[in-house]
Amino acid sequence: MSREFELCPGRRVGGEQPCFIIAEIGQNHQGDLAIAKRMIRMAKDCGADCAKFQKSELEYKFNKKALERPYTSKHSWGKTYGEHKRHLEFSHDQYRELKKYAEEIGIFFTASGMDEMAVEFLHELDVPFFKVGSGDTNNFPYLEKTAKKGRPMVISSGMQSMNTMHQVYQIVKPINPNFCFLQCTSAYPLQPEDVNLRVISAYQSAFPDIPIGYSGHETGIAISVAAVAMGAKVVERHVTLDKTWKGSDHQASLEPNELAELVKAIRTVEKAMGSPIKQLLPCEMACNEKLGKSVVAKVTIPEGAVLTLDMLTVKVGEPKGFPPEAIFDLVGQKVKKNIEEDETITEQAVENHVKKVKC
Repeated sequence: MSREFELCPGRRVGGEQPCFIIAEIGQNHQGDLAIAKRMIRMAKDCGADCAKFQKSELEYKFNKKALERPYTSKHSWGKTYGEHKRHLEFSHDQYRELKKYAEEIGIFFTASGMDEMAVEFLHELDVPFFKVGSGDTNNFPYLEKTAKKGRPMVISSGMQSMNTMHQVYQIVKPINPNFCFLQCTSAYPLQPEDVNLRVISAYQSAFPDIPIGYSGHETGIAISVAAVAMGAKVVERHVTLDKTWKGSDHQASLEPNELAELVKAIRTVEKAMGSPIKQLLPCEMACNEKLGKSVVAKVTIPEGAVLTLDMLTVKVGEPKGFPPEAIFDLVGQKVKKNIEEDETITEQAVENHVKKVKC
């Protein structure tokens, strides 16, 4: 079982702790602070544990030519990619306002630091943990500097190989043991055949001392729920107020009713995971009393007879007698009274019977 650590104050992840659910707002706020606050409130109302954004210091994330590149997509907020990104980027003061709002309504707040300077700001902002987006998972200098800040880390693994993830583990683990990996495929929206949930199991085997989670970009909630059933301890999903809004992430995001249903489904699955011990449960007693079968006499059995298999059968009997699994143990036993055909075989009818204790 993966080790536990405190991801946010008072909230641990891993082990038998409940799944930590991140509502990834990202830049689906359209660059509007009021919409961003509505989305934080939505995440809280739907039962998510954390509202997460994406913070960039654009001149550190992109070079000049990338920012100057014409951007004619239907999702564009400007003539160049730089204008587009600047429209969607909140200032430091706006981030402080959003974090304060999240604290006021009682939901954890963080962001993916999309470059080293963004991480510096988020550290100053005192976010509870750093989210490492898939695009920086193989950025080893960034990882090392981020790990040295000492805050817990959640690291997505889209676009990476298992070999790279081993290198990430080897870089981060000696510096900062409080981190987890998320299985992720970086496609928007993500098709089911590209999800590869079995990577969760591969990560659990390869990295047994850290929690493993899932970051999904698929439509619907079924795959994310399945990830939890496979042991995902953190689930991250993009969220939106309206999938028809401009922006490439909205189509792969969950609207409020879907996020609420996802949270409900995850909590139901966690309850259903239950215990690995298989036994007759108290809730099954009524059914067992009504329909549980017993060994009964297939023929009339005289007093003193030694039981053979062809004397016995299994039926729902009244009263209850030996359970069906005891039928082979009864063979060779002597009966101490007459047993009528179709009569239940009871302990009182079998000589020197020693009741076996079920484990």
